[in-house]
Amino acid sequence: MGHIDFDIESLAAYLHLLPQKVTRLAERGKLPGRKISGRWRFSREEIHHWLEKRIGDADCNEALAEMEVVLDRNAGPEPVTLTITELLSLETISIPLLAKTRESVIHTMSMLAVKSGALWDSEALADALRKREEMHSTALNCGVALLHPRRPMPHLLEKPFLALGCTRQGIPFGGQGGGLTDIFFLICSSTDQGHLQTLARLSRLINDIEILRALRAAESADEALDALLQRENELGMTP
Repeated sequence: MGHIDFDIESLAAYLHLLPQKVTRLAERGKLPGRKISGRWRFSREEIHHWLEKRIGDADCNEALAEMEVVLDRNAGPEPVTLTITELLSLETISIPLLAKTRESVIHTMSMLAVKSGALWDSEALADALRKREEMHSTALNCGVALLHPRRPMPHLLEKPFLALGCTRQGIPFGGQGGGLTDIFFLICSSTDQGHLQTLARLSRLINDIEILRALRAAESADEALDALLQRENELGMTP
């Protein structure tokens, strides 16, 4: 994604909204923007994080599916979004994940990511994950954390991928309300657009209590991957 800011018209096209709607959202403080010489300007990085928060706050599959459609439309010439089970591999799934603290989760998940064959520097990734968690925890109320750097790090990756780890018992990971976390997804994307698309698709999956039960009951990487593939098929998320 380039670094040129959006104006009202380009942001409206990007979000598939009417310009008047974007103006109202900006004037009401619902969009991160600022006026320069009387004209609205929106940082692409801030809009990226605004979209990321909207995805994280969505609590129904219909809203997440709608967000996914918008993101797919904006992909332009980029490849079609890969499914969650295409981004995961048996090598990047750890059941059980042998970690009992936030720091050990970050370290273990970063080392697990190396097994993808697509990560060049696990220490740099771990450092980026720590900094992201210090800003705001990626742990959700459902007991799942969606670990990722603050921004995609294409210089560390050969290609996008996911890693998954499930601990046998929940651990404190900084989630709201002090809840425990036992399912950890690591999202490694090479572009902002790809990250948002993966985040929206993954959020649709974990919004379903049955897939969370299946992951917690899984005894092996094969069982976890099969459960995710089945749910993606049921939601019509596979080609």
